[in-house]
Amino acid sequence: MDRRTFLKTAGAGVAGAACISTVADARPNLEPAPEAVGMLYDSTLCVGCKACVTACKEVNDMTPVDRGDGHIYDSALDLSGDTLNVIKVYSDGTAAVKDSEENGFAFEKRSCMHCVDPGCVSVCPVTAMRRDPLTGIVTHHPDACIGCRTCMVGCPYNVPQFEYDNAFGRIHKCQMCNQEGLERINKGGMTACAEVCPTGATLFGPRSMLMEEAKRRMELKSGDNYNFPRGDISKPESYHEKELEADYQNHIWGEKEAGGTNVLHISAIAFDKLGMPPLEDRSYASVSEGVQHTLYKYMALPAAAMAGLTYVVKRNKDNHDGEE
Repeated sequence: MDRRTFLKTAGAGVAGAACISTVADARPNLEPAPEAVGMLYDSTLCVGCKACVTACKEVNDMTPVDRGDGHIYDSALDLSGDTLNVIKVYSDGTAAVKDSEENGFAFEKRSCMHCVDPGCVSVCPVTAMRRDPLTGIVTHHPDACIGCRTCMVGCPYNVPQFEYDNAFGRIHKCQMCNQEGLERINKGGMTACAEVCPTGATLFGPRSMLMEEAKRRMELKSGDNYNFPRGDISKPESYHEKELEADYQNHIWGEKEAGGTNVLHISAIAFDKLGMPPLEDRSYASVSEGVQHTLYKYMALPAAAMAGLTYVVKRNKDNHDGEE
């Protein structure tokens, strides 16, 4: 092959690959599962009793975290391999008034958000993280897990936690009480945290009904009386009547963030002050998968160009050897 032919052939292949691989389109966000279930956490109703933390530990057979300060209840400060659900506190100034951003305090719950388009499921290379196609519940399956901990990077809420103090450690996260061997939801029950919550701050039920309830509460004003359902919103056994002491933020966390979540949060305090991450409506999974699939698809172009060049070089070499 002469120099001119080689450069012309290589240039055409490179130019074609460059032109076609400049843009990678993200796929659309996944839609909520057809029978999606979840929870609604109302920060204004939470009294910080941590009954939900204790119940979570009991059903998951986890021991309380004792910081050695004399507490007789679980005193975990954050999620870990021993804690799948925790109540955190926002405070400002004197912290004298509940649900006030100035000189006030508020409670916030941390557990798996069970994303509609979960990043942990998207990045897991062995399908150890799975999203139930019917209920949308995101579960971890240790029998398939290889311990790569990629799910920890793929979650914007820092939910999956690894047991670093265990030689045979594994990933732990809230399974919405529906993991193998428990399966409260499949048996018609509810999550343990919602079942024991005395005020209805954690409410279980179909995502669509929880969204409607959250929007009704957005219309309430401080001073209004409201009967807050407790337990399962689709079949509440009791209500908690309470006068609203602070106006809600006009924001349902999880309605749109990163494609939406099955666990929704509402509050009188801005969510950035409660420690929620800044998220766009587009899910991380939809963007990363779009880029990856586009790159993988167009990697075939330079491979094809190289194969063509190899064939031309070999053909010319064979012709040259035959002439000798």
